[in-house]
Amino acid sequence: METDTRGTCRGLRRSPGIPGTIRAALALPFMALLLTGASCEMEIGGEDKRELSILSWNVQALFDGEESGSEYSDYAGTAGWSAEKYAARLSAMAKGIGRAPSGFPDVLALVEIENPQTLRDLAKSLAAEGGAKARYRYDFFANVNGMSLGIGILSKVPLGRQRAHSFYGDSEISPRPVAELWVEAGETPLALFVCHWKSKLGGDEATEALRRASARLILRRFHEIEAETPGTPVLILGDLNENHDEYYRQAGRYICALLPDDPRAAEHAGLDAVSGQENFLVISGDKPPRSSYFTGGTAVFYSPWGRELKNGSYFYGSAWETIDHILLSTAFFDDRGWDFNDCEVLNDEPFVNSTGTPSAYNARTGGGLSDHLPLYLTLVDRG
Repeated sequence: METDTRGTCRGLRRSPGIPGTIRAALALPFMALLLTGASCEMEIGGEDKRELSILSWNVQALFDGEESGSEYSDYAGTAGWSAEKYAARLSAMAKGIGRAPSGFPDVLALVEIENPQTLRDLAKSLAAEGGAKARYRYDFFANVNGMSLGIGILSKVPLGRQRAHSFYGDSEISPRPVAELWVEAGETPLALFVCHWKSKLGGDEATEALRRASARLILRRFHEIEAETPGTPVLILGDLNENHDEYYRQAGRYICALLPDDPRAAEHAGLDAVSGQENFLVISGDKPPRSSYFTGGTAVFYSPWGRELKNGSYFYGSAWETIDHILLSTAFFDDRGWDFNDCEVLNDEPFVNSTGTPSAYNARTGGGLSDHLPLYLTLVDRG
């Protein structure tokens, strides 16, 4: 079963901050989605945006300086966590974000944010670091009540429709929502799905069903959007906890939530109709993304991994992983509206350490930023 809550843009001017909370009960009575959204302004300084920059980043457990009981053990007062360390971490993150190629990207899609106030505090630190060019007027937060961390979005450009989707199945509820937001920049709105899919804790294959359920949710919304407004550009961002070549890494033993456009994967999936693509996303390195082996009508998304993006964004054991993603629909390659321009992993200091791997945050020492590297995307408006 899938559920969602919806936020609205009211077209009102506002001071920085996040207004009230909207709650929508899930099927299980003790669980609810927490969703907060900002009111909207129509322009940023009257500028017509011709380029859009987006940074997608798992920030590694951004907890605030107050203890509520739901924090990880490293972020308890008894472990040495404090408001001072929290403030210092926000400042370091703001400085790091300011090192992105565009300075301070137009949209920040952030995973592992504790609450709306944490998002608000980060916005203040960004403005303190970068001034007017780092002022994020629009914000959105989504979480499942009772969970420690959620999804946060900060934006310089207006946000239109806002939703937070969740689901439960196989007697287990998804601990992480899928945030859906519409960016109202230029003449062509684009849809963003910001995700933090189920981790592999509990076993790769055993947890795959929940990642595939998240893929099913996104695929359903993609087809609904395509039916309502054909050709809408759709972006899927975030930590999907699955490598772009996951199917090969596990030697094709089972169907993954991300499948390559590969003859063996297509045969394994057994597609004989468009409706068969229910529980996975097909990814391709082609521009525009297209399917050579799946049936006609299959939704295919471009993955920059192996093309623009090299190595990985997460280092586990002794190997790089590509579990953070930016996936783009075909509409980003049609020379109309918003089109793909470039994508890169931010793999310089302060995001990496002396070994060239992610500079993970250490709550005890206050050093580092995150155990994930950010992905940075630029789009151009073809009009």
